[in-house]
Amino acid sequence: MDIALAVVAALFFALGTVLQQKAGLDEPPEGSSAGLLVQMARRPMWLAGIGADALGFAAQFVALAVGRVAVVQPLLVLSVVFALPLGARLTNQRITRLDVGAALVVTVGLVAFLAIADPHGGRDDAPLGDWIVTGVVCAAILAPLIVASRRMRGAAARAATLGTCTGILFGLSAALTSVVGHRFDDGILDVFTSWPLYALLVVGYASMTFSQLSLQTGALAPAVATQMTLDPITSLVLAVTILQESLDSSAPDVVATVVALGLVLAGVAVLARRQEEPEAQASASAT
Repeated sequence: MDIALAVVAALFFALGTVLQQKAGLDEPPEGSSAGLLVQMARRPMWLAGIGADALGFAAQFVALAVGRVAVVQPLLVLSVVFALPLGARLTNQRITRLDVGAALVVTVGLVAFLAIADPHGGRDDAPLGDWIVTGVVCAAILAPLIVASRRMRGAAARAATLGTCTGILFGLSAALTSVVGHRFDDGILDVFTSWPLYALLVVGYASMTFSQLSLQTGALAPAVATQMTLDPITSLVLAVTILQESLDSSAPDVVATVVALGLVLAGVAVLARRQEEPEAQASASAT
């Protein structure tokens, strides 16, 4: 059930990303990043994208409540694959044999990862001290990236830096979502009177802001590639460390798992770069 729900979530996230990209590029917003989401919320296309994201999050929430972070999050990389036909339909992107081949590589890599790594076990939550350390570590990584992004002039470099921030926050959100989902076992009152829900809201808002900022640069390839790469990597690190989920650790399995994830990341990089080409062609023709 968790795998099926993760695939459904990936489909909705893909739709949401395509709609948000289209809304932002059709009419670029102005002003500071602080009010970016408020400004974008006035656009029906962007709101439709957020609605799709909300449905995706609902599916992801249930998947994480019944499954494991190390299983669910890698499958969300399929959103890049689903974005191909959606982009072709909504933004006139052209699907080539290279796109299809890269999509197959991503799919095969994910299937191989789940079969070889066999994520299992783990705990529903972690001590508060572990979460504080996790938050400090994430902040220590994000702070210099945010500062650096403000000084960058190149769109691709800035998109990649902001996308990296987004991917890390997505991974942290996934871990918190899993905790909140499991707290429903203790009753809905426990959910609303404990800190994970409110931490999730803060991290979720921050991740949405950075995601839109990265997409807003116009360099969609590095934005999407870094988001979709850092999300499962961060999720896996948090699943294994703070939530104590286990992966098969024999030497051959470790090597095979790394190869499988390498295939996934390579396929994602190709697909993300292909997503950027129609926009670049459109900009060239406009000039």
